[in-house]
Amino acid sequence: MIRRTAAPAVLLLAAGLALTGCSDNGDDAGKGDATPTKDPTAAAVAVAREYQEAANALDWRRACELSTKALRRGTVDQCAARNIGPETATPSAPASESPTATFSPPTYADGSTPEPIESKTASGPERAETGAVAVQGDPVKVPASEDHPAGYGVLVTYTVTWPDDTSTARRALRLVAEGDAWRVDQHEDVQDGDMGHGDPVTAALSEG
Repeated sequence: MIRRTAAPAVLLLAAGLALTGCSDNGDDAGKGDATPTKDPTAAAVAVAREYQEAANALDWRRACELSTKALRRGTVDQCAARNIGPETATPSAPASESPTATFSPPTYADGSTPEPIESKTASGPERAETGAVAVQGDPVKVPASEDHPAGYGVLVTYTVTWPDDTSTARRALRLVAEGDAWRVDQHEDVQDGDMGHGDPVTAALSEG
């Protein structure tokens, strides 16, 4: 009797294990497929905000560290040195009749220059006060252009305040993957009039 009852019990146990095994494999596969991966746009947005904050604070070393090699046009030190010079230069005494500048502003690989916030008048402040950097809207995928690889376009905004005037600056930043990190490869100003037409970020980054 023991043998007659043992066989069915063994068969039932084996069947149960087989079903359990199938269920476990299915759960594992499902979990693997559903495992959340870090949203690349979140990382790109974080770099865009930090880059603009560094640029506004004239922390060119950090801004250069967050730039692509193409935008830096050299090492981080070389990039920072190019930007620091004109930005921190002391205004010369009485301007001559000729308004010609005594230095050439630095330029990036895309032909644009950094966003110096210069004084309105010789007797005014050296630069305006800038507010907190905010990201407006969601990042958008931008196609490759002649000089820049495809990536994400991020629109950042911040206030620019002079003693008698306050305005909002808008900049479109192109974020591209370089190695295992996101880096800024292009930056373009976005005019107020462009905000109500189509995709101002892609349009601005396509022009540069």
